Amino acid sequence: MLARLSPWHGRKYFLDKMTLGDLVVAYFAHHSIQVYLLAAAVGASFAVATAPSPREPLLAVVVVAMLYPLVEYALHRWVLHNRLLYKSSWTAKVWKRIHYDHHQNPHDLSVLFGALYTTLPPILLLTLPIGWMIGGAPAAAAAMATGCLIFAGYEFCHCVQHLPFTPANRWLREIKKHHLAHHFHSERGNFGITLDWWDRILGTEYESPRQVPRSPTTHNLGYTDDERDRYPWVGELSASDDEYALLRTKRAG
Repeated sequence: MLARLSPWHGRKYFLDKMTLGDLVVAYFAHHSIQVYLLAAAVGASFAVATAPSPREPLLAVVVVAMLYPLVEYALHRWVLHNRLLYKSSWTAKVWKRIHYDHHQNPHDLSVLFGALYTTLPPILLLTLPIGWMIGGAPAAAAAMATGCLIFAGYEFCHCVQHLPFTPANRWLREIKKHHLAHHFHSERGNFGITLDWWDRILGTEYESPRQVPRSPTTHNLGYTDDERDRYPWVGELSASDDEYALLRTKRAG
């Protein structure tokens, strides 16, 4: 019953047809964002209630925040764009959900948000050990809360980059320009979503599409017809999605 009260129930959201106000409503109504914010509140409350000193939890917050740009870059470049994932029936479904569908339709908000089963485990596996080593359970809770808050912020920033909206903030305008080039010119660079630090350090940033050749695989991420014949699992799942969407359209009509 509660699910039916959500604006997300039975609806699809496409960012190219939304305003910033529409996005804010859809963003806070999405279950994944609610989970991140709730987890962050619980973690922060636990840290405050149990830490003998604020020093360790605060240090954990700083360390997680400093490591985040590298984690974002590494996961995007070497995991989400790793073609090995579609070459196994075990990982094809996950790869399709976490990145292929987004590059197929960058405006579809339902696949822009990460699925919780693909986002929460990395957040926990990366933040909890860091915090624990710094200051035990209170610092681990603070680190986890920081990771959840940063990721919730990342999700909103990513949404804005696909919204027909020009941010007033220069930093947001620049990363939006870089990310749109990643989607519509060449996916072989501009891997940073919120910060371009590691693109600059590792030489994968390009300021203008004129600097690099246009990639023929921006939308399919290398999953071409030849690859589909050799590794059919993502193709089969995509066909199932199309058939399901067609069935829903016929029923609605």
